[in-house]
Amino acid sequence: MKISIELIPREETQLIKEAEFISQKYHMISTVNIPDLLKFDIRSWEACKIIRSYYNCSIPHIRAIDFNIKDLGKLKQIIEEHELKEILVLAGDIPQNIKKIYPTTSLELIRRLKELKGLKVYAAIDQYRTSIKKELEYVQQKLDAGADGFFTQPFFDIRLMEMYMEYLNDTEVYLGISPILSERSANYWEIKNNVVFPKDFQYNMEWNTEFARKVLSFAAKTNTNVYFMPIKTDLENYLSMVFEAHRDDK
Repeated sequence: MKISIELIPREETQLIKEAEFISQKYHMISTVNIPDLLKFDIRSWEACKIIRSYYNCSIPHIRAIDFNIKDLGKLKQIIEEHELKEILVLAGDIPQNIKKIYPTTSLELIRRLKELKGLKVYAAIDQYRTSIKKELEYVQQKLDAGADGFFTQPFFDIRLMEMYMEYLNDTEVYLGISPILSERSANYWEIKNNVVFPKDFQYNMEWNTEFARKVLSFAAKTNTNVYFMPIKTDLENYLSMVFEAHRDDK
């Protein structure tokens, strides 16, 4: 089992501080993935270079719509200059501000990037996007395009996670975990991402810590990976509670 954590590249000093803290205190977290958020100045691949002294193999998110599939010279240059070994390809949300985008799809970009030797390409699973059947069909298309593995949207229900992993047990998957600690956040996930929370769900640290412990145990038993997505959460408090609870549960 490998464990990753998603760090938001708000600004360089904070990013370095978080990477240093995690690498020193939580050795079980072996890699970092970095979202590419256009509202911040630091791009995902730049963030990976910034924290390289702490995590040699971090995974930047790459937005397909930002690159022209007919000319990937710019992206290839980014990969070479930043010595990227692994990337996560996402479709990408259309920016609200004026910015040039392209009709490039995830499938197209995965297929082209797999032409580059030595590059590991992950794709995304959005288990709330549509039906399980349709999403698994899309997953198969990404595998056919050359995807080496997947990062899922955060799970909040063990039963749904188990259903997906029944079909993906031979595939490298990072199961997403994201603490939801307020009613506002829960409403966002329900409205924006079509999440249906389990009946016992509670937006407090205790429920989220217990759920994270269950996912870690499931991942260890099934040789699956995990990634934490602690949006707007105190990293030190959350990680200490998760891993202390996990150790106590063994």
